[in-house]
Amino acid sequence: MAIQATPYKVELNLTDMDRNLYDSLRFSMARHPSETAERLLARLLARALWHAEHIEFGRGLANVDEPAVWEKSLDGRVLHWLEVGQPTAERMTWCSRRAERLSVLAYGSLRTWVGKELDPVRALKNLNVVAISQESLSNLAQDLPRTINWSVMISDGDVFVTDERGQHTLELEWLHGARD
Repeated sequence: MAIQATPYKVELNLTDMDRNLYDSLRFSMARHPSETAERLLARLLARALWHAEHIEFGRGLANVDEPAVWEKSLDGRVLHWLEVGQPTAERMTWCSRRAERLSVLAYGSLRTWVGKELDPVRALKNLNVVAISQESLSNLAQDLPRTINWSVMISDGDVFVTDERGQHTLELEWLHGARD
């Protein structure tokens, strides 16, 4: 018998000062059996960073033809494809051809990844890449409850997450493109 995904309930109070966007969101998200808590939170942060009316989680790990997060138009076109982690140059090229915009929230040890995977695709016109430190993500993922209640404030490119343990500052480093 296959191991089932673990459901998480999320309450997200989003304040994006950079885009003058304010929203209170309630939704569920599933954690794939092979997914780390850090990747789950990277998907959640990507959804918050690029929040839009029709943004939703893709099947990601369960289906390689879908992203971690995406925004689709009402007619089914992919407006924004969001990947998390360290996708290959081949993957980023493939994804960029399927969407109007491609954004990557990268984390982990990125020095080798930038040279090997990101540098060859910098010519992609619709690509944006932002990095978040592994340490920040790991601290946020410690003792992750099944009900996530966050207040997220985005200001001047930094992300401030407040949860039951206090406030966490997540500095973002833009490696390519811009948030738009």
